[in-house]
Amino acid sequence: MDADSARIAIFDVTEESDFARMPPCADPGFDHRSCDYWEDADRGSKAIRLDWLASRPEPAAQAASGSRPAMDNPFLAELEASRRPPANPFLAGDDGAGLADNPFAPRREPRPGVGEAAPRKLRLLGRGLGVVGSYAKILTLDDEPAVYCQFGPLTAYPRAQRTRDLYPALPDAPLPAVITCIATTASARGLGLARRLVASVCDDLATRGFAAVETYPEVGAREDATSGSTPAFWASAGFVVAAADERFPVMRRELT
Repeated sequence: MDADSARIAIFDVTEESDFARMPPCADPGFDHRSCDYWEDADRGSKAIRLDWLASRPEPAAQAASGSRPAMDNPFLAELEASRRPPANPFLAGDDGAGLADNPFAPRREPRPGVGEAAPRKLRLLGRGLGVVGSYAKILTLDDEPAVYCQFGPLTAYPRAQRTRDLYPALPDAPLPAVITCIATTASARGLGLARRLVASVCDDLATRGFAAVETYPEVGAREDATSGSTPAFWASAGFVVAAADERFPVMRRELT
């Protein structure tokens, strides 16, 4: 039985108020808010890490203390590097002074972002905001968070890329988007809410220019222990088997 549409809302995770509404994992040992399983192919974990939930000091406070946050995550180091403005030979200095008076250096509008002080997972989810949009959505039922979905371009998720590399017959151009995680709270199961959220994600990805979306379920895993759900679920959401495997099949849906 499907839930009444009037009771359902879907929103993107783009700021801390959204992040705070992430539904809990069904497995109490896991936490969406500190999971980098898909973002880090070698050391990624689904485990609860309470230190990930704290916001970092604001840049002004860091400057006052003379310290900088440790870049212990390669994705954050890459993000910080990408935010450094390129050297401009027309500027008198590296601080951007004189930019407003220089006709050869047009002013650029700042890209959307979540801020350097945001919790670590939120910074991972927000690193594509200025390019392709959000990387996560939440579905609420009666204003209670019920389903969480993480997705984005294949290049954002090295573990998905590594899994996909096992199947050279898969099309490599254009690269698909991926859905890495779909999770429903125990109390909200059986209402078709996960399929509803997946449909919303697919519609969104189509508007971003992706031609297809893939996901990589794990056959035989406990329902609460896998972030990729089951092949049967993805088939019910309009996906087909693009690469068969006894443990890690690739499920794919063309987008229109």
